[in-house]
Parts: sequence; C-alpha cells; structure tokens
Amino acid sequence: MKIKPLYLMMGLALSALTLSACQSHAQSHKPQATSQPAAKSDTPTYPDGIESDPVKLGIMQGFPPPADKTVNLLNAQQYPYIRWAFSNVRSITPTKVVSAAQQDRYTFPVALDKNIGNVSFVPMFDTKPMTVEDAFVRKVYGDGMIVLHKGKIVYENYFGALKPEGTHLLMSVTKSFTGTLAAQLVHEGVIDDTKLVTHYVPELKTSAWKDATVRQVMDMTASLDYSEDYADPEAEIHAFGKASTPGLQEPGYSGPKNTYEYLTTVEKADHPHDTGFEYKTVNTDVLAWIIARTTGKGVDELFSERFLKPLGANVDGYMQIDGSGIPFAGGGMSLNLRDMAMFGEMMRNNGKFNGKQIIAPEVVADTQKGGDRAKFSTGGYPNLKGWSYRNMWWVTHNDNGAYMARGIHGQAIYIDPKAEMVLVRFSSNPIASNANNDPWSLPAYQAVADYLMNKK
Repeated sequence: MKIKPLYLMMGLALSALTLSACQSHAQSHKPQATSQPAAKSDTPTYPDGIESDPVKLGIMQGFPPPADKTVNLLNAQQYPYIRWAFSNVRSITPTKVVSAAQQDRYTFPVALDKNIGNVSFVPMFDTKPMTVEDAFVRKVYGDGMIVLHKGKIVYENYFGALKPEGTHLLMSVTKSFTGTLAAQLVHEGVIDDTKLVTHYVPELKTSAWKDATVRQVMDMTASLDYSEDYADPEAEIHAFGKASTPGLQEPGYSGPKNTYEYLTTVEKADHPHDTGFEYKTVNTDVLAWIIARTTGKGVDELFSERFLKPLGANVDGYMQIDGSGIPFAGGGMSLNLRDMAMFGEMMRNNGKFNGKQIIAPEVVADTQKGGDRAKFSTGGYPNLKGWSYRNMWWVTHNDNGAYMARGIHGQAIYIDPKAEMVLVRFSSNPIASNANNDPWSLPAYQAVADYLMNKK
C-alpha cells in the first residue's frame, strides 16, 4: 500500500505523517481573492470547528476505540483524526522530553475579560463582521487560546481534545524557539553568525550550505535547490521524510538514514545566497546542528535549560526525533499552552520573566526590528505585505511593532508590544497552509490589540 505523505513537521520520526508540515508557508504565498480563501476547486472542504469536535465525534474513545475512531500513524493528519492527533502527538511518535521546571513554577495572575471573545472584526476578503471567539472555534479549528495583557491572563479557552494540563504540537513555532536560542548564542559569542556554516559543521562542505553564512540560515536567505511541493513525487521533501523516518525506509534502502545525513545531500540553487527570502525548513535543522556542535547539547536539552526551567514552565514538553534520536528543530516540539505563553511574555518583556533575565534584551531588540523587507518581498506572501523575517520570527512592521511565531494548521505566538499583549493559539485546521488561517487570524489579533489599548 502506498502511504500518503502527510506531516514531516509533526516529527521526522513519524513516517509519512510528517511530510506535509514543512509546507507550512510553502503554500501560503498563493493569493486569495474571495471571502473563503481556503475554498478552491481543488481544495476539500470540512465541517467547521464545532461540528468537528473530536470529543463529540468519539475519536479515540472506548476500550478499545472502534476502528473508524482510532488515530494511528497513517491517518493522524487526515480529517477528522487531526483534531485529536495534535493534542496527543506523543501517542503516535517517538519523542524526547523537554523538562519543565521542577521548582519555582510560575502561575499567571488571571483577570478574565468576558468581552474579549465577543470583540468584532471583519475578515480579509469579506465585508461581514464576526467575533474573535467564533473565528477561533469555527474558522481556524482552535484547540486552545490565551490572551495576556500586561502579564495577566485576560482570555483563556480550550476546545476539542486539548486540556489545560495538556500539550499540543507547535509545528513551525518550534523554529522561533530554535532561532531565539541561536540568536542568544550569537550574543554570547558562542556562535559567530558571520562565519560560514561549514566552520561549525564541515560535513556540509559539499552541500548547498558550503558557502552560506550562519546568518543566511537564521534569516532563511540561503539558496537551496529544495522543493517542498507535496504534489510532486520527485520533490526533495519526500526524500527528507524518508531519511528521517525509519518506517519509510523499505528493505534495500541505501539513502540517508537520518536528518544529518540527508542535509549533506541538499544542493544549492542556481542563484547566490542572500538573493531573497526562501522559507525552507531544512535551514532550521542545519541551525540546530550548529547549536549542537557549539554547545555539545541538542536543542531538546537546551530548550529545557534555557527556556522552560527558568521560565517556570509547569508541564514537560517533548520533541519528536528521527531514527538516530536527533530532535526535529524545524517543527517537532509540543508544549502546554500556558507554558508557551510564558515564552511569549518573556519576549515581550525584553527577555525577562519570573524574576530572571532569560535572554539578552539585545536579542529581543534584534528580532523585533526585523530583517530585510525587500528580500522578504520576493518570497511571495501577498497576505504579509511589508513584513520581514529575523531569527526565525515573522515581523509585521506595523504601527504596534508586532511580531510572531507561525506554524501550519494555525499555531501562533503573536506579540504586540504597544498593546502590551501576547496572544498564543493552538489549532488543528484540516488545511495546513496559513493562507487558510490568516484572513481570520491577522485581523482578529489586531482587533483584540485595539480593544485592549482602548480599554478603560
């Protein structure tokens, strides 16, 4: 039986389930021109978020659950199983623990504002207003969302399979953790971002990164002959998935056996590095390799030491791994919603949280200022006009100085410094591309920020 490649970002160890996630933004460049951007002739439609609630559908309920209600390696990113899978990834794939704090755990103050869910906005490509909560539940298939204002929880909601004590897949939001860690190591002098990648990882001397700098990797301007077109059976993303997933390696397979081996085979495109913005997930895994070489630790261990423990995170996270135990830095981490909000609030507070300076203020400032907007404009993101990319964060350059971490199927950390707001969201939209979430998400974020700034 031919396995349909589904979610590489759900973990390089996940078999075919992992394949579609790296398209996180590969499809988001497609222009949308109607009030229903996700609905195109070749795009399936699904029941809305309320109708597809996995609890109501009986997904993974019973001892054992019925066959047609069971989530497994082959169906976890298919509707309706995706609605359960993203909140239970560890039941499907091998992982490494990202340990939470064992002491000095942080508890957010709570001052819930019942009006936030009812804040009204008009989606892109539409003229009819809707509420923030309706968009969250129905349109982006939300699983959990928190809004912080001045460090207090003012909105918190869970839906479907996600519980307050649970964890959820971050998808490409994981990249922003990797990029922030790398930027901090640059600040500390552990990594020199002006040096060539091969200064740290000589194994890449015959690859696309042989003449790329660390900074070009961090800002996704490396030139790679690497396709994430999932409709193309010859696209390199399929080879990446096979190398990273032992379950896809058929008898006699002689190709790369893990993430690092595959990275050495990636070739350069026919244009120079730093020509423009080229979002490729493999850059993040190269960056994680550099981090491991310079520190002697994998990103799973460093995320715990540098972020979760000093933040005071309450719930262990985890990262998906390949056949060699290499953590998937490009999209394989799962975290608790409140713990991820701690990370966002730390960024909003110039690197300080829970009484500790966790990363340098200079790192936050460098991220928030953004990257080269002219280079970003070549990437093909019509919904993100005027944005840029820096340290694996997406920077809006709007009047509020907002920036965000983004992952497919609707994952987000949105930081609005002027509004003193951090919004964190987990979703399990059956359609991966952020082009199918942004028309509701981006104006909703701004509407909540406007409400908080105007609040008496």
